[in-house]
Amino acid sequence: AMIATMGYITPEYFKFPGFLAPHLGLEFSQVPNGLAAISKVPSAGIAQWVFFVGLIETGFLKQDPSRAPGDFANGGTLGVPNAGGPIENEEARKRKLNAELANGRLAMMAIIGMFFQDGLTGAAWGDWALFTASPLRAFENELGVQDPVGFWDPLGFTADGDVTSFKRRRTVELKHGRISMLATMGYITPEITGKFPGDLSPSAGLKFADVPNGLAAISKVP
Repeated sequence: AMIATMGYITPEYFKFPGFLAPHLGLEFSQVPNGLAAISKVPSAGIAQWVFFVGLIETGFLKQDPSRAPGDFANGGTLGVPNAGGPIENEEARKRKLNAELANGRLAMMAIIGMFFQDGLTGAAWGDWALFTASPLRAFENELGVQDPVGFWDPLGFTADGDVTSFKRRRTVELKHGRISMLATMGYITPEITGKFPGDLSPSAGLKFADVPNGLAAISKVP
């Protein structure tokens, strides 16, 4: 994910000179950034990707069950095969592994965010005002669009611009919101104001005071 994130960012600032595929007359400068680049890569290039990834996964960086996760016998500095020996200082090794995990988690979120925005807008980043053709524009002036996030649809349910589906989901959202507000108050109120006096179920001898708060109350209700 860290390498993929850098692969998304780097072409915005630098591309190799010359040809990617001389026999096709395809130059590096003609390959767009982001997901659109896949459509420009020749089939032989995609085959090379598959071969390279397969070689890494099954050969150079194959996990040995007897070693710690991610500790590859052929892996060196930055995971490059045989690029350097192991880190001898245990504290330095622990600190760098923790940093790798933290950065890797952040990079996974970053690359998925770039994929998602790229798919919706045609670019991995940029000024939202430039993306006038996005289907999300159909709902950006609807009630509920609030700062700082604006129109909030991280899973892309409204990406098709279907107004009927949008209204149905908005109705469901309002119903669930109202129920959730009542449920939240139902959880809080018995803790603060107490409970009704008397019996909840006289026939069972069950008083309101005998009913615990929270989910445990369900087991007491007749």
